[in-house]
Amino acid sequence: MTVSAPAKVFADRIGRIEVSATMAVAAEAAKLRAEGVNLVDFGAGEPHFATPRHIKDAAIAAIEANFTRYTVVPGIPELRKAIVERHACDFGSDYAADEAVFTAGGKLALFNAIQILVDHGDEVILPVPYWVSFKDIIQYAGGTVVYLETDESEGFRISADAIEHAITPRTKAIILNSPSNPAGSVVSAEDLERIVHLAHDRGIFLLLDETYTYLNYAGKPVSGGAFTWAKEHIVILGSLSKTYSMTGWRAGYALAPKPVAANLSKLQSQSTSNATSIVQKAAIAALTGSQECVAEFRAEFIELRDHMLGNVRAIPGVSCTKPEGAFYVYPNISAYLGKGGIRSTTEMASRLLHEAHVVTVPGEAFGTGEHLRLSYPVTRENIEEGTRRMGEFLTNLK
Repeated sequence: MTVSAPAKVFADRIGRIEVSATMAVAAEAAKLRAEGVNLVDFGAGEPHFATPRHIKDAAIAAIEANFTRYTVVPGIPELRKAIVERHACDFGSDYAADEAVFTAGGKLALFNAIQILVDHGDEVILPVPYWVSFKDIIQYAGGTVVYLETDESEGFRISADAIEHAITPRTKAIILNSPSNPAGSVVSAEDLERIVHLAHDRGIFLLLDETYTYLNYAGKPVSGGAFTWAKEHIVILGSLSKTYSMTGWRAGYALAPKPVAANLSKLQSQSTSNATSIVQKAAIAALTGSQECVAEFRAEFIELRDHMLGNVRAIPGVSCTKPEGAFYVYPNISAYLGKGGIRSTTEMASRLLHEAHVVTVPGEAFGTGEHLRLSYPVTRENIEEGTRRMGEFLTNLK
């Protein structure tokens, strides 16, 4: 008896997403590095600092104490207490420990939040340019992305008026990433409060990606979590990766009202279970220990931003808004598209990688077609060399 093969192999949902553009760039760069190519890397979205000593020591101590078994899914109680107390101290929020869920990186907190809140046909408002994974995670859940265009001449600023105009009866959530990756734009305190009102009054969830919240150069960092009266419609997505230079540790968290936090934990119980036990101990040290490293990192990033911005703007034909936070510049290179047979920023990034040996990320990955993202947590010497190579490559295009 002949058994018919199934009509298809893969589920429809995997076809709704693409490979992360930043991860693809990193993989191609790693391949060239292995071949001995000398690259200047402006692609990696991570600090260049070592993880602070007291954080590493806490992890080492946890290993020595054999703290290597399973923990409760949302994280050990001491860690969740540390998360809510740090956030309350810095931003005036009011969460209980059982409203915190520790995750294997901030991306997982975002992924889980979208999966439990967004259903097929639900709309999610997403400002452009956006971090590469937002679009795909929404689509994976079956949601519809509503792109909110921003004005480059205004620094890609997100306004409450624009958010209000984008809301429809099908809007389930709004994503705000401030300071943003890739443009470094910051939602003003006034606009943030208005957006919180808009979401809360309409029963819309506001997903606040605070990955770079401590890297706000426009003033004192703010969080929507401070608006405690709207707590039932706010989900804060946090990460220790950038704040404490812990990218490889995979340390993230969500702060949310109890029903949301319970479902985040429920979903996590069927995927990763708990985040790594020793990372949880390291995270406690990061959150409860001295915060001097955070201020030191921030000061260094500001200096590097100004250095990178000056060099990029010195390239003829290239313009660049001044980022107010995070650690990227997002130059407009449209003057060079069409030259040398280069039709897109994806092709431009590939040519820069293979011919100028400079790693960048194309703007198409972030929803715009005229930009490149450059990450500047590198040495000043690398900024000089990398921008020199870029300038030579671009100005020699015919």
